[in-house]
Amino acid sequence: MEMTQESRRTASERRRRELLEAADRVVLRDGPEASMNAIAAEAGITKPILYRHFGDKGGLYRALAVRHTDALLAGLRAALDSPVPRRDRVEATLDTYLAAIEARPQVYRFLMHPSDQGQTTDDRGFDVGRHAAPLLRRLGEELAQVIAERVDLGPAGGELARVWGHGIVGMMHAAGDWWLREQPCSRAQLVQHLADLLWGRLAAAGDRPGGPGF
Repeated sequence: MEMTQESRRTASERRRRELLEAADRVVLRDGPEASMNAIAAEAGITKPILYRHFGDKGGLYRALAVRHTDALLAGLRAALDSPVPRRDRVEATLDTYLAAIEARPQVYRFLMHPSDQGQTTDDRGFDVGRHAAPLLRRLGEELAQVIAERVDLGPAGGELARVWGHGIVGMMHAAGDWWLREQPCSRAQLVQHLADLLWGRLAAAGDRPGGPGF
């Protein structure tokens, strides 16, 4: 029986999800050294078939980045919307990010430091060292939107929310990267220190009327 267009699309999406799960397993094992050959072997297919689904390592990288960024954003939103005082929500948001990179450090290194092992391009010329910035920009814009919706920052609130969103993400990324490499203190201690740094103006700002607060 011939498959309908909808059935073919569903089968393709399911196959793509299975390949991403295979890629995740290899990345968890190999980190930045994860290769298309290893991912194809894990999925039980040839590398040309893997290229057919994702185009090249860049396409696979972007698909994995979306997968993990979506999951992280869902966790951050849940922390921001938890029914606790604002300071606790700030700490929960910071902890959600740090817990995510601590739980899956190899995935983090693959996404943020793909050239740690000295590799700068793959066998099709994908520059593996320049793709972390779009992930951080997306996180910054998403956090800015959340801040703008929840905090009354006055007439220039939209601009300030974007500055804060990108600034907070930059701080979390830089501090988390350093912390993950050196482990100078516990995660709980780092959360407290970063929350102290953020707390000045944020503590004084009012909530938007009718909003969930922040």
